[in-house]
This record gives sequence, C-alpha cells and structure tokens, in this order.
Amino acid sequence: MKVILASNSPRRRELLGGIFDEFEVLPQNVQEKCKYIRPDLIVKSLAKIKLGNLPSERKDCLIISADTVVYKDGKIYGKPKDRAQAIEYLNELNGDKHLVYSGVAIYFNGKVYSFYDRSAVLFKRLSEKEIADYVDGGSPMDKAGAYGIQDDEVVAGYRGSYTNIVGLPMEKLKEKLDVILKNATERI
Repeated sequence: MKVILASNSPRRRELLGGIFDEFEVLPQNVQEKCKYIRPDLIVKSLAKIKLGNLPSERKDCLIISADTVVYKDGKIYGKPKDRAQAIEYLNELNGDKHLVYSGVAIYFNGKVYSFYDRSAVLFKRLSEKEIADYVDGGSPMDKAGAYGIQDDEVVAGYRGSYTNIVGLPMEKLKEKLDVILKNATERI
C-alpha cells in the first residue's frame, strides 16, 4: 500500500515517519477556506480540503492530510502572515492558556475519514524583547499561533497530546488507521 502525506509541514513528515517507513509527500495547492466558526469543525474541514485532488488521482493510496489552529477567547490563530502579526499573536497568547485543535483527514478505499484532537497549552510570560527575539529567530512563521511547542522558550505546560500541538495527533491517528485498515482486511 502506498502512503501519501498531503502536507508541506516538516514536523508532520517527521511524526508520520514514526508509523510508516516510506511515504510520499505531496502537498496540494488548495484554497484554505471554510464556512465554519467552531475550531473543531474548521480543522476537520480544512484537513479534508487539503486532500486536494489526490483521492481522485491516487485512488489506490492511503492519503493523510491535517490542519492545526490555536484557539483563544473565540479567536482562531493560524499561521502569521508577517512579523507584525506573529508579534500580535504572541502578545495575545502571552502568559495565558489556550487550546490547540488539529484535524486529520484520511482517504482510503474510496472513503474519507476525519477526526480532530484538542490540547490545552499554558504559555509562558514573555517580555517584549523575548517575543521579538523569538519571532526574529524565524521559528513562528510557519506555525499556527506563531509558536512551536518544541521551542522550549515559549510553553510553560500543556494537557493532552503533545503531537497534536505539534500538528499531527499521533495517538488518535494510530487508533483510526488501525480501525480503517483492519476493516479493509476483514472485507477481503
């Protein structure tokens, strides 16, 4: 069975390598827009959108895509568009708790399965200089909420799945893949 990761994220690539020795990385060029306002529905919808045309082009493959957002006080934080927005996001998250949602879509045998996971994060209290230095280091620019949990200097603690906060909830993904693949072999 050929496996495809429909994502450009080096972190998702690394995490998926914990399940599959070999897979192809084929991010799709799609417009990431959805009608939902609830974070769980947003990430599930965007994960499905990120499958792009792959299900029709690669019907015989197992295809995985994902989307992650940070959520605090009714506001969705995606990837910052520039330095100023990264600083704005970090100032709003600074010293407080928020939620991280990751949605995953799995295409297999003509069907799309989707799920999400949610984790809570407590952000450290950072000075303006620490925030500016962190942003100028470049790490936040390709991450939802403008930070990475793997960057020790920003997160004080978390509850839930660490890999969900990174961008691919591995515990739930393994469970779902086990069920999907088991059901497929039982039908043979």
